[in-house]
Amino acid sequence: MSFLVKISVSACIIGLVTILAKYSPKYGGIVAALPLVSLLSLFWLYIQGEQSNNLSQFLFGVLYGLPSTIILVFIVAVALKYSTPFSISIILGISGWGLCLFLQKFLLSNMYS
Repeated sequence: MSFLVKISVSACIIGLVTILAKYSPKYGGIVAALPLVSLLSLFWLYIQGEQSNNLSQFLFGVLYGLPSTIILVFIVAVALKYSTPFSISIILGISGWGLCLFLQKFLLSNMYS
């Protein structure tokens, strides 16, 4: 499938979510919380003919990244709630995300070694 088709369809979906969020932040957030990127990626990988094993590994990778993503969203939401500037909120969230990934890797490597 053409790279431009993937970009166009994906961009349209993201654009629709942002329009929804503009009119209804609550419902925009609920739709944005859906695993849209994961499902779109899975769909494009399937269309490209990826093996089921690769699709499964991809989804386990998504699960691996989920806790740190939750930490990022939580930190940014709390920071913004307390009027922290947007850029600082994002930096704090990304820092928490990175720290969570590091700790997760450290804990899991010690668990299985």
